[in-house]
Amino acid sequence: MRNYLLLVTILLTVAHSGCSKKHDAGKVENTPAVVVKGVSMETVKSSAMPELLDVVGSVRARTSAVVSTRIPGSISILCVREGDRVKKGQLLAQLDARENQATAAVATAAIDEARRGLDEAQSRKKLADSTFDRYNNLLKEQAVSRQEFDVKQTEKDVAAQEAARAESRLRQAQEGAKASTTMSDYTRIIAPISGIVASKQADLGATVFPGQPLMTIEDDGSYQLELALPENVAAKVKPGTALQVTLDAVGSSFAARIAEIVPTADPASRTFIAKIALNQKGLKSGMFGRGALNIGTSVNGITVPKRAVVEHGALTSVWVVDKDNIARMRIVKVGRANGERMEILAGLSDGERIVVSGAEKITEGARVE
Repeated sequence: MRNYLLLVTILLTVAHSGCSKKHDAGKVENTPAVVVKGVSMETVKSSAMPELLDVVGSVRARTSAVVSTRIPGSISILCVREGDRVKKGQLLAQLDARENQATAAVATAAIDEARRGLDEAQSRKKLADSTFDRYNNLLKEQAVSRQEFDVKQTEKDVAAQEAARAESRLRQAQEGAKASTTMSDYTRIIAPISGIVASKQADLGATVFPGQPLMTIEDDGSYQLELALPENVAAKVKPGTALQVTLDAVGSSFAARIAEIVPTADPASRTFIAKIALNQKGLKSGMFGRGALNIGTSVNGITVPKRAVVEHGALTSVWVVDKDNIARMRIVKVGRANGERMEILAGLSDGERIVVSGAEKITEGARVE
């Protein structure tokens, strides 16, 4: 009997608990939904859209210069670092090339020697000319023989030839000195253009050889986007073709036109380069860029205003309002942006209503009026 009473008590307790839960659940279900006003909606419609070809590329400086050396030597002075801004004609580095400096000194000494030789030859020529004039007068007076006169005339001609050879040796020494001085000047590495030092391939104390790159200078005042276009669209793309350019690093998307197309394709990638002029701020060489080209065909697609798209970390969603005016969050897959609208690849159907503005007021299950 005692066990029976205990069992009845347990059953009554469970029944009372179940009734309480049902009663509470009924309260939740009967709770009125939150009402949201002051929002605008748009009915999604599928429409014809141009089929775009996405291509990628990199930002490059329009003008750049690879600085290299023309003579061997070791870097004794290095005046710049990567990121430094330089002006045309500025000293970048100094090479320790003692052989070239010694050659320049020898050439300078050769000029002095040739100049002294010319002075001596001109003095002998002057003496020979004076002697010839005296003998010419004496010959007229028959004071000297014809043979003596001929000897002085020969001496005069030889002195003139020696003076001419001395002048030639001086010019030769001067030209040699110019060449030696030029070679000596090659020890000074000068900036060929104004810009910024984008990269540096040699450090202080390094031994370098002719033609070896030392650093790269880029003109940071003008950049261009170089896009790699597949060769199967070569016939559809030409200078002046419009496209949409996106630079993620600077958060910029804009319409542009192709300025130049390299006429040869890369045999490895089967692509050719299209160049687009850029004037955005904050650009750096090597930045990633994208381009969207209209290849002339159209497909049906759905677009929504950008402000209707809500981002939650890696998830992208929109607020969909059903036939009962209840707002539900819908995860969608977005495509490319086209002006102020965003392409929706998946998640929405034709005819559905979405919240365009006032999405910050919406909560799951809210009634929209």
